[in-house]
Amino acid sequence: MSPVILSAASAALVLDDSGPGLPRVRHFGAGLGPVEGPGLLPAPASLGSAPPLLPAQGDGWYGRPGLSGVRDGEHWPVRWTVESMETGGGTAGGTAGGTVTVVAADDRAGLRLVSELVMDAGGLVSMRHTLTNTAASPYRVGGLVCALPVPGRAGELLDFTGRWALEKVPQRRAFGHGVWSRENRRGRTGHDGTGLLVAGTEGFGFRSGELWAVHAGWSGDHVHYAERVPEGAALIGAGELLDPGEVVLGEGESYSTPWVYFSWSGTGLDDASARLHGHLRARPLPVRPVTLNNWEATYFDHGLDRLLELADKAAAAGIERFVLDDGWFRHRRHDRAGLGDWYVDEGVWPGGLHPLADRVRKLGMQFGLWFEPEMVNPDSDLAREHPDWILGRAERMPPPQRHQQVLDLARPEAYAYLLERLDTLVGEYALDYIKWDHNRDIAEPVHDGAPGVHAQTLATYRLLDELRRRHPGLEIESCSSGGARVDYGILARTDRVWTSDSNDALDRQQIQRWTGLLVPPERLGAHVGAPRDHITGRMLPLAFRAATALFGHMGVEWDLTSAGEAELEELATWIALHKRLRPLLHAGRVVRADHPDPSALLHGVVLPERAVYAFVQLTSRVASGAEPLRLPGLDPQAVYEVRVAGPVPERALLPEWAGAPVRVAGSVLGELGLPAPALRPASALLVELEQV
Repeated sequence: MSPVILSAASAALVLDDSGPGLPRVRHFGAGLGPVEGPGLLPAPASLGSAPPLLPAQGDGWYGRPGLSGVRDGEHWPVRWTVESMETGGGTAGGTAGGTVTVVAADDRAGLRLVSELVMDAGGLVSMRHTLTNTAASPYRVGGLVCALPVPGRAGELLDFTGRWALEKVPQRRAFGHGVWSRENRRGRTGHDGTGLLVAGTEGFGFRSGELWAVHAGWSGDHVHYAERVPEGAALIGAGELLDPGEVVLGEGESYSTPWVYFSWSGTGLDDASARLHGHLRARPLPVRPVTLNNWEATYFDHGLDRLLELADKAAAAGIERFVLDDGWFRHRRHDRAGLGDWYVDEGVWPGGLHPLADRVRKLGMQFGLWFEPEMVNPDSDLAREHPDWILGRAERMPPPQRHQQVLDLARPEAYAYLLERLDTLVGEYALDYIKWDHNRDIAEPVHDGAPGVHAQTLATYRLLDELRRRHPGLEIESCSSGGARVDYGILARTDRVWTSDSNDALDRQQIQRWTGLLVPPERLGAHVGAPRDHITGRMLPLAFRAATALFGHMGVEWDLTSAGEAELEELATWIALHKRLRPLLHAGRVVRADHPDPSALLHGVVLPERAVYAFVQLTSRVASGAEPLRLPGLDPQAVYEVRVAGPVPERALLPEWAGAPVRVAGSVLGELGLPAPALRPASALLVELEQV
């Protein structure tokens, strides 16, 4: 029997269904070309060296099982019998992408399994399992994960950690025997959520090395893991992390894992990232308006005159959307009260929000509003009237964080209240945009006496989906005290993420660089902050702050009423540059050079006919001589006109090519590069290229 092959964009996944049980994954990696007929795949060294779609001990796999669970306190090891295996697009011999759906059952265990695999045209693999209880007694699901094998040459692991205002900090280690597990129990994706777990050949970089990456598209508790067993096999996998008793299936009931995404690359992280970006870009977005958020400009000071002046300054600078952040609703003069009371505060806004919204729209900008729907302050009318709506046990309040608790959205009354309030406000003010925040971890989540993160996450998804169904043009941002909820589960329902609460451009260079492996620029909120950053206290020049924000969904979070005319003119110049480059920045392929100088970064965005790069000097250079700027991602056969884009950093020493546009072959730009400028720390020079 011929293997089943999914292949696209130089990647392939091969399933071997010649043996008993579930099909075994014989290969996930580089494209193989046609493989037809029996005997064309070498026999596996052992059963354990070629694990099936859902590994188990009965298949010769002695590592972490794909499924765990009990029935009536009794464990019955599952051995699957395949009932059907259907392919769509991906057939024997291999075609461009496609699907495989495997249906299997174990009648003695009383379980049925449906495993789905999808390879899209970009070579990204999406995987999901659905487990159904076919017996009369309840089945308690302990865990159900998706995993794919990686070869022995994958000897190094990369994952990410972080904290509030410093997300996505990379860490590397050797991939030895045993399990490396990144488990998140915060009830949300988490500042320390890895986002991606990558296994690769030793020393892999952005432009070199072979690697395999996995991402769990889930916004609640989750796990990413890598495992190598002495029998010779290694896996990477991910899924939801379930508490005991969280998912109990009655007869006929089913549990589906979140979609888990696997990306292979033979040429470094950029290629794996491009496959992931392609998945998100399959859902098109409108043009990304340059956005002003008033938070760091005014905080809770919602004086109408001040906000109107801020709106006037924003429009004059070229800003296209005005978002009113926290503080507009009842009792919200500080962060210790009011969450849950989603009515415009009549004492602060006697005419409602209409005076501000009307002025914003007359100025040609869209209008947006901040919410934190899943949270409640104990000091609120809502908590006083409905204390039973707080997620937790009635006998005691969960540990406080940020003076707030979590609303139990799986409770129908709480869900209905939020939907009515959100729907009403979106309709009354014709909101173009919602900044949807989630500012604390979920501690002691108990719903009806059982663990509640699973139900809470699904209820949040339902609320987002229903709100968007009622208001199809509404855009929603996922914010979670910055970047604590960045995943493909929330991004299936939102239009961008707030990358970090830190607007410090030096920190943002790294935060955006690594978050950008998973999320393309047009979905990464990136704002120009104040001259002195509100979190780190660091003073940075406007040119550097703007050049950093330019490579995302650009915005401003700065009190423009305090800015001088020269600053406002410079900001307007940068915003105009972003708008001109926006079709490139938000559609092109993101590239990152493996620049040998640790004091600098070189990154860009490339389309076939044009490109833009940023050379970023982070700190002082140790060497007196600078490494050339080897520009990745260009067509080596093409000729490009090269010129400086945007304002030149203060006191920069520019090489001769920067004085006037020059024409250079793509092969020269990629191999020899351009002589580098000499920049002061916290400076960036933009280079624009166009094919001639």
